[in-house]
Amino acid sequence: MKILYQNLEKKIKISFKNKKLLIKSLTHKSYDNLENNEKMEFLGDRVLGLVIAKKLLEIYPNEKEGILDKKFASLVNKKTCLEIAKNLDLQKYILIYNTKNKNIPIEDKVVADACEALIGSIYLDKGFVVAEKVILNLWKKHIDQSIITQIDAKTKLQELSLKKFKKLPIYKTISNTGPRHKPIFKVGVKLISTKFYISEGKSKKEAEQNAAILCLNNLK
Repeated sequence: MKILYQNLEKKIKISFKNKKLLIKSLTHKSYDNLENNEKMEFLGDRVLGLVIAKKLLEIYPNEKEGILDKKFASLVNKKTCLEIAKNLDLQKYILIYNTKNKNIPIEDKVVADACEALIGSIYLDKGFVVAEKVILNLWKKHIDQSIITQIDAKTKLQELSLKKFKKLPIYKTISNTGPRHKPIFKVGVKLISTKFYISEGKSKKEAEQNAAILCLNNLK
């Protein structure tokens, strides 16, 4: 079956001058031991890291390095790359050796690695400016997501409490309701000088994050 690479080009909104670079970025080593995407993945990982780091510094110029590092890690990890790849249906374009000639799903790691390799090929074919534009377009939802802020809420509240009162915030589980496969946790958090701020979540961890956000918002 012929692979229609132009459909992928439409999704990422660019047209490759050198189509061989595109194909190579989607060629697994099991398919071709010499002309494969391993080195492009290496390059793409670095290009992605530079673009995301640069963007985070623009968005959060006053944020601490430790917080920026957490945000960065959540944006460039394999899980996020896999989600981006699946949004592009990248698995349809990957060349991989299949001994049984069957429609076997490609491993998630292979798909995520191909996403980074694709970025490497864009950089080689179009340069940094275009690669940056493509990355920021594909990663926009993840950069904008409020969950990135939620990851840091407990840390921020802990730092604030230790600085002001030399004590950690107090978390209290109020309730755990709902069926086992879909629980709802209600958690409260307070500092020495505040009441309990109560919020909910699908897990205890999520409820604690939401309660910490509520507390921080009320302390501003």
